Amino acid sequence: MSRLITSQNRILKARKLIQQAREIPLPDDMGWGNFTYVAQVRDTLRQAYEMIKFIPKMPGANPEHKAEALTIMDEIKQAEVEILNKRTENEAS
Repeated sequence: MSRLITSQNRILKARKLIQQAREIPLPDDMGWGNFTYVAQVRDTLRQAYEMIKFIPKMPGANPEHKAEALTIMDEIKQAEVEILNKRTENEAS
């Protein structure tokens, strides 16, 4: 049986995963490396989302944690756009 992870720990892990996605190095080539890069970024951000997606719906969760989880969900969406747009801007130059 898996152990219970508190909502605060889930929030901390989600923030670490977002930072980890930002630190994935850009590929040098224009071929399959880009597909791998996009897949790695999206997978890492998906893991962050999976960590916190149920916190706002948990009846026993602290209201501050619920609000923070919703904020992180917005940060995840914004991070994906920023990271992947940074990739396309570097390709254009």
